[in-house]
Amino acid sequence: MAEAAAGVRAGAVPSGHVATRHVPASHVAAVSIGNALEFYDFLTFSLFAVYIGEAFFPGHDATDKLYASLATFWVGFLTRPLGAAVLGPLGDKIGRKPAMLISFGLIGLGMLGLAVTPTYKMIGPAAPVLVVIFRLIQGFALGGNVGPTTAFMLEAAPPLRRGFYTSFQGASQAVAILASAVVGWTMARLLGPADLGAWGWRVAFALGVTIVPFGLWLRGRLPETHAAPVAGLRTPLRPHLRLMGCAFFLLLAATIVTYIALYMTTYALDTLHQGPSVAFAVSIVISVAMLVSSLGSGWISDRIGRRPVALVSGLAGAALSAPIFLVIHATASPLMLFAGMAVLGALVGLTGAQAILILAEGLPPAIRSGGMAIVYALAISIFGGATQLVLAKAIHSSNSPLTPALFLIGAFVIGLAAALLAPETAPVKTGRA
Repeated sequence: MAEAAAGVRAGAVPSGHVATRHVPASHVAAVSIGNALEFYDFLTFSLFAVYIGEAFFPGHDATDKLYASLATFWVGFLTRPLGAAVLGPLGDKIGRKPAMLISFGLIGLGMLGLAVTPTYKMIGPAAPVLVVIFRLIQGFALGGNVGPTTAFMLEAAPPLRRGFYTSFQGASQAVAILASAVVGWTMARLLGPADLGAWGWRVAFALGVTIVPFGLWLRGRLPETHAAPVAGLRTPLRPHLRLMGCAFFLLLAATIVTYIALYMTTYALDTLHQGPSVAFAVSIVISVAMLVSSLGSGWISDRIGRRPVALVSGLAGAALSAPIFLVIHATASPLMLFAGMAVLGALVGLTGAQAILILAEGLPPAIRSGGMAIVYALAISIFGGATQLVLAKAIHSSNSPLTPALFLIGAFVIGLAAALLAPETAPVKTGRA
């Protein structure tokens, strides 16, 4: 212990911790799979918002039911900062692995509750109350998940490949969207609209429940990348406030862009009046583009730095958002819809990967899990759940094809400004390999 403390004073070990240990890439893949399962459980709600509104909320107006469902989706974000504040620092105090196990078990509990909750017609007002409770549990769990999982991915990486390894955080979220979209598309092809609304959406939730034991087993076999802190040593937060502030606005932009992309299934159903098969195919296209661009973004940033990639994604997003939606509405073609959403999905991956990476890489190990979790959760909770509800209301009130584009342009401009002010964290640029 004395040697460890002496090493810290000499600057050999950052942030009062024993040096982190690199682990095989297969373990990063295992964390990514678990992360994808956890995000699948949380995000499936968004893709089935129309059907959930019909099941759990009273009334005859379909738009009001959609608003109620999207508001419930938002509720899941309210407890994400709490989960981040509890489980994120826990990942710094006792290790990344225990925090990841706790968060995964809790989100499985929330998923099970949503899968089995009876409809409003069966139990009345108790139905939406239960749905809200289970969404709060899911939000708490996911809020505590991002910090330790991102820290694990970064700490498992060789220094000059941190961008690629950490990009699996965004890539695994894209896999989650892809999985839920494929499930939705498959059921839309196999079931009629009545069956899909009555019980088909529950199948997607039930599938999430069945893979929870596998996820727990997978995470239980992981090594630990983070040693216990040296007693009595603290890492000051003040030197990292600029980084955290820039990262917050980068994540704000990435969050708005991501949840607009996730809304596109509902947008295709509710605004463009496409069939369920086309609507779920939109999410498949977006998620594949996100997956590829997230990994590509991390790989490129290892070579040219984090800020250049973030700047390019902001400029491209601000320039392309309006043309994408103008073409979609001018042609009314599913093919053009898919093409436009592929571009949007690629922009989501580019933006989100760098926002996560700059924050995680810039924070020292002693506060990495907690700091990452809290900043991420605050940005997500304020803007993530609200984006879809506000966007839906804006679309219905304006009847303008450019409404989603205006939201996107605003988000990309914010992200561009944050990228200009953010410090560069890539070893290839800083020389701190």
